[in-house]
Amino acid sequence: MRLPRNWVPQPLAEGDELQLPAGVTRHVQQVLRMKPGQEIILFNGADGRDYRATLIQAGKKAVAARITATSEVEPPPRLSIGLALGISRSERMDLALQKSVELGVAQIFPLFTERTQVKLSLQRQQKRLQHWRRIVASACEQCGRRWLPVLHPAQSYCQWLEHRGKNALFLDPGAKLSLPDIDTPEGHLCFLSGPEGGFSEEERKAAIAAGCTLVRLGPRVLRTETAPLAAIAAAQTLWGDFL
Repeated sequence: MRLPRNWVPQPLAEGDELQLPAGVTRHVQQVLRMKPGQEIILFNGADGRDYRATLIQAGKKAVAARITATSEVEPPPRLSIGLALGISRSERMDLALQKSVELGVAQIFPLFTERTQVKLSLQRQQKRLQHWRRIVASACEQCGRRWLPVLHPAQSYCQWLEHRGKNALFLDPGAKLSLPDIDTPEGHLCFLSGPEGGFSEEERKAAIAAGCTLVRLGPRVLRTETAPLAAIAAAQTLWGDFL
């Protein structure tokens, strides 16, 4: 039986005894109803390791564990994939983040674009970022990733273009090239995917001017939550760890 796996945002080491965070405590105690002596897996997402731990306390308000074993470090991905994603409404954004993590994305850049329908004050941006971080961590718990993908603070489309890296691929249903037509990326790439309604023509022109490569994903127009997932899966199949 697979052991429960939980993210804890703190340094971990074999032999440590620690009280688990409130969210993990609720899950272990109220959902799984675990008892002292049972085992769980912990990871912090920062050192690439899993930590096997035994519960030494499982009360209603506190759960504590002792770390008994440490895994090897998860090796780096064959292809590091970034995702610059136009911010969409909550359910669609959550789905895109969750599944992109499961598919192996390494960095996520939430973007405010011309057609972004979500309006966020600075305070709401911070709350939304914390919510997205929980989505990312939960996806890592489920899929077994030991490194937490980097989730960057939300920024404007223009800001991202100014600091974009190499191999930026702009997802455009009207593009002439598809993924197999481009040169094999050397270790990393980043997809640029729009919100509901896609990118404006001005944003498309700006991407071209910035050196992005326009690529299509087949003959169909995909939804904002579908396009990045299809792109990541295709890239993993062509050049990444789906091989």
